[in-house]
Amino acid sequence: MAPPFTIAAPAGARIRDRLRLYSADEKVLTLLGEHLGHHARVDLAERVRIGRVAVEDNRRAERKRALTKVSSSRWAGAITRASEDQFQLSLRCLFDERASLRRAIAKIGKRVAVPCGQRVGGVRGYSDQAERAQKQYRLRLLTARLAELEARIQAGHPAIVVGGRRLVKNRHSLADAGLGEREWRERWDAARLFLTADGESGAPYGNYTISVDPADGTVTIVLPEPLRHLANAPRGRYRLACTVMFNHRGEEWVDRVTANQAVRYDITHDPVRGRWYLDASWSTPKAVRPTPDELTAGGARLLAVDLNVGHLAACVVDPHGNPVGEPFTVFTSLTGPASQRDGRLRAAITELTDLAKTHGCAGLAIENLGFDDARAIGRETMGRGKRGKTFRRTVAGMPTARFRERLRGMAHHAGLVVVAVDPAYTSRWGGQHWQAPLQQQSKTTVTGHHAARWRSAGGPSATGYGVGQV
Repeated sequence: MAPPFTIAAPAGARIRDRLRLYSADEKVLTLLGEHLGHHARVDLAERVRIGRVAVEDNRRAERKRALTKVSSSRWAGAITRASEDQFQLSLRCLFDERASLRRAIAKIGKRVAVPCGQRVGGVRGYSDQAERAQKQYRLRLLTARLAELEARIQAGHPAIVVGGRRLVKNRHSLADAGLGEREWRERWDAARLFLTADGESGAPYGNYTISVDPADGTVTIVLPEPLRHLANAPRGRYRLACTVMFNHRGEEWVDRVTANQAVRYDITHDPVRGRWYLDASWSTPKAVRPTPDELTAGGARLLAVDLNVGHLAACVVDPHGNPVGEPFTVFTSLTGPASQRDGRLRAAITELTDLAKTHGCAGLAIENLGFDDARAIGRETMGRGKRGKTFRRTVAGMPTARFRERLRGMAHHAGLVVVAVDPAYTSRWGGQHWQAPLQQQSKTTVTGHHAARWRSAGGPSATGYGVGQV
């Protein structure tokens, strides 16, 4: 089993406020975003053509000089930086897909090699020839996909869709997506705007290209040379008629811009709601978090949390791994649009942090779940037929990564640490050793999920005690 570890604190902060634009301002921002977006896509295509090369060979300086002629030096720097980030992210996605395909091919290959209805060396063959033939066909498809993926990685040419592959697919089936051609076009154009300005320490208010005055909230934007005729402020700038006021972490933002520390700004458009937003982001100093051994030595309590479909099971444990009080259940309903799901997930995490503070916990313990193997070889390990398919969908639909990232940030701001533990055998050992003792001292119903949470924080994990030590 892997040892537990403390999840690092967030490396940056990002806040948002709405831009209540007048029609004239909206037209200028649209023109600016389309102009920069066009040149950003051209630069990204050039970066993909260059392929996988060393940093000094990606010709960024040459590309930036060409972009400066149609924008400005700072806009060009933001575009080339974004192109490089997108290119590297796409390569990492290719590497992850390759690893997933290799796991699936290896798993299916082992089972295909075993005769039907038999078990050899712990590997079970398929039940009949029909299923085996189907898996052999799937194995050939996966092998062909892997060969194509290897060639793309070797050439260093990832496939990137500016605006999103999902929108591209929706264009070919507008009726199924519930969209009209005009609605789709509005979303497509909005997703391809480029209105990102990187921060610069020492520049006025931390950003010369997009500046926000902390005194009155006025927003001014440097226009590229071809659009300078639209300027309504000195030095080729355009001042928006509206103002912004960041409420969340506003004092921290004011401290940065007053000290002229770097702040990045992103302007985005949501055509569904008809709204424009301004996002401010910056990096934060690296915080040193206590290790699990230090938490145990200091006598700290932990709130052990288990992510399940429809609820979060939690249990407070002392430094020795013993439960304190009764277990808790925080219900979640992660259905509906993405914004609603994210809001409900935040509300559930807020309830967890409140529980941890109320019971004097120094942090939370969660399983280090990713379900990478489950998503890659789930068809071979999670059952067959309708029941197995339903279970795979349930596992794939659990927002493990989003939950971990949201919990990390919200717990950090609440002054709590997050400890990740190995999820191996938590449910099995929890039900075997601790569900019955927990039920004896609790008035509420104790499920296997509550027992699993006790095991993750009280077994050979966050506190370092063994299976049967209570």
